[in-house]
Amino acid sequence: MSKRDYYEVLGVSKSATDDEIKKSFRRLAMKHHPDRNPDDKSAEEKFKEAREAYEALSDRSRRAQYDQFGHQSQQGGFGGGGFGGFGGAGGGADIFGDFGDIFGNIFGGGQHKGGPARGSDLRYNLEITLAEAVHGKTIELTIPTQVACEECKGSGARKGSKPATCKDCAGHGQVRIQQGFFSVQQTCPACHGRGQVILEPCAACHGRGRTKKSKKLSVKIPAGVDTGDRIRLSSEGEAGESGAASGDLYVQVTVKPHELFGREGTHLHCEVPISFMVATLGGEVEVPTLSGHIKLKIPAETQSSKVFRLKGMGVPPVHGGSRGDLMCKVVVETPVNLTAKQKELIQELGLTLSKDNKHNPKSDSWLKRAKKFFDEIKGTI
Repeated sequence: MSKRDYYEVLGVSKSATDDEIKKSFRRLAMKHHPDRNPDDKSAEEKFKEAREAYEALSDRSRRAQYDQFGHQSQQGGFGGGGFGGFGGAGGGADIFGDFGDIFGNIFGGGQHKGGPARGSDLRYNLEITLAEAVHGKTIELTIPTQVACEECKGSGARKGSKPATCKDCAGHGQVRIQQGFFSVQQTCPACHGRGQVILEPCAACHGRGRTKKSKKLSVKIPAGVDTGDRIRLSSEGEAGESGAASGDLYVQVTVKPHELFGREGTHLHCEVPISFMVATLGGEVEVPTLSGHIKLKIPAETQSSKVFRLKGMGVPPVHGGSRGDLMCKVVVETPVNLTAKQKELIQELGLTLSKDNKHNPKSDSWLKRAKKFFDEIKGTI
């Protein structure tokens, strides 16, 4: 089967510019890439076809030969099935060769493009109390990091001198090696992709442009933060190489467990023990909150586990909005360490309460449901 014209494969005219050819190949590569079309043989073949066409037309000398002699000019180095598979299709080596710049932009795996590298991002694990999380706080951090050398201002060159443009790559950070019809682009080995070389290194940083130092930062923790939240401090990470941009600092927040309060989003929860007398006759109990103590009114005949909602006593949302609530679940305590007289009084009370069922409505209801259940399963066990 004869090969299709390379211009037809890429969908461009014979007068197309290098940029138009590159854009067309990017579009086809995105559409037919084997990783995006697993188990689709036709997509793999279209990807190979587009790749072969781009290889021929993206290099000016090869394109001129193709325009003059057609497919015959490409034989020997670029046969139609001469490459191993990509991803899971086939067992060949990496097929990208000099296409790292294209696929890096598409699939996130590109090479460093030259020039000094940006500084690394840093992470600081910060543990705060629940009160600090609710109210917010400004804290001082001491961060060990790499900072720009004060002596050479981050250039890496001795004071009074400056980095020189790399002669091997002319400052591009990459070199192109021609091997027959192949043209392979690699990181420049002379400058390691920086595009510049230090001829006279700074004595303070030995040409690195950075020195180790601990710096102090003032960080504002906003009200409402929770465990897992991250605060980004732009350009407060490590300094870049040879004066390049600094990385960022990420403060990872962890809120310590509280002995009284639990938290669910913007709401707080706590248990409030109350006496048998208060639960029966009603009364007031003092409840702690993160804004001070308040009096909680307990109605008469309150049952254990009843929840009272205190509006606006919870946590403010970190991005603004209505503050959450405090949920107070009362737990009725059974008296302990009773004297003989106290036990006698309770027994007397119990006798008066057992004369009818109106004093224990839940117990009466539960006993009725239990009796019904046993009647239903009678004869089955």
